[in-house]
Amino acid sequence: MAVGRTPMQPGLLSSTAGFCEGRLAPNSIYTVLHRECRALFPDEMFADLFAEDGRRSVPPMIVAVVMVLQRLEGLSDREAVERFAFDVRWKYAAGGLDFDHPGFVHTVLVDMRARLAASARPDRIFERTVEVAAQAGLVGRRRVLDSAPIYDAVATQDTITLIRSAVRGLLRAADHVLRAQLRAVISSEDTYTSAGKPAIDWTDPAEREALVDSRARDGYALLAVLEGRVLGQETDQAARLLATVLGQDLEQDGNVFKIARKVARDRVISTVDPEARHGHKTVNRSFDGYKGHAAEDPDSEIVTATAVTAGNVGDAEPAAELLADVLHPATPATPAEQAEQAEQAEQAEVYGDAAYGTGPLLAELARADVKVMVKVQAANAPGGRFSKDAFVIDLAAGQVTCPNQVTTPIRPHRDGGGAARFGAGCATCPLSAQCTTARDGRVISIGPHEEHLAQGRAHSADPVWLAAYRATRPKVERKIAHLMRRRHGGRRARVRGRVKVGADFSLLAAAANIARLGVLGIMSTAGGNWTITAG
Repeated sequence: MAVGRTPMQPGLLSSTAGFCEGRLAPNSIYTVLHRECRALFPDEMFADLFAEDGRRSVPPMIVAVVMVLQRLEGLSDREAVERFAFDVRWKYAAGGLDFDHPGFVHTVLVDMRARLAASARPDRIFERTVEVAAQAGLVGRRRVLDSAPIYDAVATQDTITLIRSAVRGLLRAADHVLRAQLRAVISSEDTYTSAGKPAIDWTDPAEREALVDSRARDGYALLAVLEGRVLGQETDQAARLLATVLGQDLEQDGNVFKIARKVARDRVISTVDPEARHGHKTVNRSFDGYKGHAAEDPDSEIVTATAVTAGNVGDAEPAAELLADVLHPATPATPAEQAEQAEQAEQAEVYGDAAYGTGPLLAELARADVKVMVKVQAANAPGGRFSKDAFVIDLAAGQVTCPNQVTTPIRPHRDGGGAARFGAGCATCPLSAQCTTARDGRVISIGPHEEHLAQGRAHSADPVWLAAYRATRPKVERKIAHLMRRRHGGRRARVRGRVKVGADFSLLAAAANIARLGVLGIMSTAGGNWTITAG
């Protein structure tokens, strides 16, 4: 299929432009896309996704506009193509197409997402919005980080459903010869042909336990058949999923398999979407699915980077990826340009809540000479006793002094940290009741990034630092709320799998960026550059 070309000359009397102009606000996303769509998303930008000859595709620029509006309005594929066919604003946004411009089937959107996913630049629509903002001088060296839960698009499964679904998946993936061998070792009467749970008395604990044991034995019997065999990719993945499901939820009590009285740290919660995980946004707020992470320029409120992780991944883990443009800025080609950039460059700043106050991230920011505006959780101790901050930690001298002015050396660990043990002397210390109840005395653990954590805790208690933090940090929370305001495709994923959810989140950020660029008055110039006309 060859790349299609967007019509350049709509009909004089049949164009939607004459109808919409004056009826839509100048800074609305429809008006901005109408004015700038050809400069934002030219058909040539997607040429690598198509062959050089063959039947012409729906023009990629039109598809890109539809995808952006779809994400902004939280629509399904079918709803989006219907909106394009009958909502005059959508055709106006796509360059002022004629009223009777033909629509297209929803599978065009599916095909475009698949082509983008398989390409070298799958997030090019989002990247284009950041590029335009940067050319207009809207992207500086300050960043604010935040994340939000993205609920998965499938139901969380219990242990029995997980095991049966994993067995069914393995049987489907196996060829007919292997499938017959696998079915021959199933000892229960379960045919594994339906998704419904077996019919038992679920109020009877003995029947429930027998069901778990029998299905677990089926699963392990199937894995035993596969042991040592060379499997195809699909069968291998199905076998690994079954092994994971069996290992995470079960324990053996004698000769009986039972549900373990614990929750595996990286527990698979659905065989339909094996990458989704249990997550906690706060101690009291849990969810199932993924986390969407975003970096924002707080001055222009443009999203500069996005990432999606499993729900149980810490907020700080993808932070370096989100901050790549400030941690590793592109180096100009010539020494003169490098010197000019160094002279003009302002120090980068990174803002984040306590979830980002981890030692590795703080150390990486310090190495890159970034001004750290990241909160670090205050040290605490059980029972209101002396916290770690009550001790004087002298890393240069390798010692720690307690509130009673007793000093002890730091014994180093292999990871670069260490521990200061005050030992039996705590028993006779007059402050021991305020410090520890441990028989062997107080122990102060020193992490490998202790210096950065201590600096962060000190900054977080400084009123001047806090005032600057509170004036900037909430901007990203408003942006996250904007991204998540739609339930379908915002707070809840429309697709399955981390890669697809990540692509959807990136496209949502692109739509939000274009809406913001409209408010700022983005305008392309004759020379191919970009400028803003509003403050």
